[in-house]
Amino acid sequence: MCGIAGVLDVDGSATETLVAIAGSMATTLSHRGPDAMGTWADPSAGVAFGHTRLAIIDLSPAGRQPMVSSCGRYVITFNGEIYNFPALRSELTSAGHQFRGRSDTEVLLAAFTRWGIRDTLPKLNGMFAFGVWDRDRRLLHLARDRFGEKPLYYGWTGDRFLFASELKALRAVDGFRPEIDREAVALLLRYRYIPSPWSIYRGVSKLPPATMLTIDPADRARNLEPETYWSPREAATRSLADPFLGTPADAADLLDVLLRDAVGLRMQADVPVGAFLSGGIDSSAIVSQMQALSADPVRTFTIGLDHSGFDETEQAAAIARHLGTEHINVHLTGRDALEVIPRLPVLYDEPFCDSSQIPTVLVSTVARRHVTVALSGDGGDEIFGGYNRHAWTAGVWRRARRMPLPARRALATGLRRPSPASWDRFFRTAQAALPRRARVRRPGEKIHKLAALLPASGPMDMYRILMSHWNDPSAVVLGAKEPRSVLTDTEPDRLLDATAAMMLTDAENYLPDDILTKVDRASMSVGLEVRVPFLDHRIFELAWRLPADFKIRDGTGKWLLRNVLHRTVPSTLVGGPKTGFGVPLTTWLRGPLRDWADDLLSRPRLVAQALLDPDPICALWQEHRSGERDHPYALWDVLMLQAWLDECPGASTVGSAA
Repeated sequence: MCGIAGVLDVDGSATETLVAIAGSMATTLSHRGPDAMGTWADPSAGVAFGHTRLAIIDLSPAGRQPMVSSCGRYVITFNGEIYNFPALRSELTSAGHQFRGRSDTEVLLAAFTRWGIRDTLPKLNGMFAFGVWDRDRRLLHLARDRFGEKPLYYGWTGDRFLFASELKALRAVDGFRPEIDREAVALLLRYRYIPSPWSIYRGVSKLPPATMLTIDPADRARNLEPETYWSPREAATRSLADPFLGTPADAADLLDVLLRDAVGLRMQADVPVGAFLSGGIDSSAIVSQMQALSADPVRTFTIGLDHSGFDETEQAAAIARHLGTEHINVHLTGRDALEVIPRLPVLYDEPFCDSSQIPTVLVSTVARRHVTVALSGDGGDEIFGGYNRHAWTAGVWRRARRMPLPARRALATGLRRPSPASWDRFFRTAQAALPRRARVRRPGEKIHKLAALLPASGPMDMYRILMSHWNDPSAVVLGAKEPRSVLTDTEPDRLLDATAAMMLTDAENYLPDDILTKVDRASMSVGLEVRVPFLDHRIFELAWRLPADFKIRDGTGKWLLRNVLHRTVPSTLVGGPKTGFGVPLTTWLRGPLRDWADDLLSRPRLVAQALLDPDPICALWQEHRSGERDHPYALWDVLMLQAWLDECPGASTVGSAA
């Protein structure tokens, strides 16, 4: 894993300083690649690349970057791993190509030489973002992996085109004067992240997953339209047209074999490899496959917080004992977690408001002390229907639609009258006699979510409500008009039922822009490479061939995946209620974070910034602070934005109101 950066100066005025520019950009990314830094420039073409290396495969100098192809035509700065590079290398060797080293980067360049960049991309099984300069055609190509595991930002500053793994590298360039995009802030309050292709800055974009962008210095119109080389929606459509016709046992056999192969490919490394183990279905399935493939105990890592409802260490430890892993179980206090918060704005580089970023940073920090690569169970929920919204939203709508809208609104009002904490106290007594599997974690939060859904107009409207933190962000961001996006265009997909539509939308949006962004920045802040076996595109395509009830059955998600896991891990050890990787924001904001939040949410500060309307924000904060109502997530969105405005250099220039 690495950090990449580059500059293309189309007017030729910066030729003498190109290496310095690329070097300064790369220096800001040293956390992503602590093992080496390199630059390359072609002053006559006005192009320069920077690279910071985290050495994983071929630790020798033969793997250093930027790297030039053996034919001399292509130069690359590459971030990621190509897991099927041994098979590609064998095919290229048979065709007569000779290799100097053992790195996947060299194989990638050889593939470009033989097949061309566009035709190589669909052959790759991996996670990546890269910039490639074609010396013959004098074109710059950027590309990103199918699911967006690795980040890539790009934009113009004057006559310079810039790209990099993180925004901080762009801010390092003289003359880059970023301006905050009010529309992006509106999206942030809707989603809790800024979805691709937007970024927090006007004129800077995120390259969408599974696309390639070509920049021609001779094109003065600067028409930058990414080309899609793979699409989750098209892949799902193809898979639905070729349904799996076997039995559940046949499907479990096929998934077992495919998942083991995906895990095995991602265990390739010349450095120590471990895994995150939360105790849930997904991470347990990955660790089970890893241990089956390993002659030695796999190193596994779990973080637990000393707060009821947010600690899975006991369950994870039990699974680790059963599988025989070398398990590291770390209990952290609230103080440990709170110490991470001041680092978040710089670490995430643009406002990012998924509060599970905190434990993700903590578990990455612990894992990096022992391993350089960690496998995770991310992606299982999106592919196999693991979120609660997948399992019960359609059912809630079928029941709710039988009631007149006024009755639904009245019921919603009644359910919201007690606070979530009051509901939790009630259920704490009622659930004491129930088995662990039947208990509901944080029931008050779920009841308030249900209340929010009752007035909806349909299942996809329910999905929009569930996924939106602020239902009308344009009314909060002064002068902003929220761009149209998947959460404002929730029309039913004629080819998919509501549950399938939610899963696909999550895979296309929530997965890359929230889950994978969270993991990438947290892990790379400490130089840890995280690999995600469920995002092998072969698993995605198999999952979409399966009958719907192989994924969600009797209100339980990931049914088939559970069956595969229970071949090695008994159901008594795994399969309880879904916890999520969260933190007790509600109580923290009324306790140890109260003074911090008071400062960031103060009316004078908000008025002076002229970015957000103070009235709705201060009203929510007052309700939350007093205990009258709980608004942890909506407030966290604003707090992360405010903290970012304070901490990130160059973040103080706000675009004018519309």
